[in-house]
Amino acid sequence: MGRTADYSRQSCSIAATLEVIGDPWTLLVIRDAFRGVTRFEQWQENLGVARNVLAARLKTLVAHGVLEPRLYSERPPRNEYVLTPKGRDLSDVLLTLHGWGSKHVYGDMDAGVVFKHKACGHELKSRLACECCGEIVKRRDIETIVTADRPTVGDVMGRDEAA
Repeated sequence: MGRTADYSRQSCSIAATLEVIGDPWTLLVIRDAFRGVTRFEQWQENLGVARNVLAARLKTLVAHGVLEPRLYSERPPRNEYVLTPKGRDLSDVLLTLHGWGSKHVYGDMDAGVVFKHKACGHELKSRLACECCGEIVKRRDIETIVTADRPTVGDVMGRDEAA
């Protein structure tokens, strides 16, 4: 797929996440899936991505359980692709990336997309909260604990490090 990064020797959840969703185009495919896109031709038209690249991204997302193929035509056989629960768990990641891009790339310009909280009607600003106590967490409130003998990305993805 034209990958230039090998994360297999890393022992890091971020590297493992990049192994699944870090390829160019992948997050935009997932973004469009959240917008209701389910068919190859829709993604191809929306993104303008080469067909072989899109096919490879969909195949990878299916292999990792982020998207699930569902047959919608038998003649010719055609699948649509829907987010799995694992895929839907990427919602917070996309909202956070959107917030970062709006603030640090678009700045004072209109990014063209706003997410509103349905309950109160205000624009959503992503923030990290502790699941246990509900407190809003800032970076200074986080302690990083690194455990010994962590498996590598290659170990958890089932790939030999020498491969």
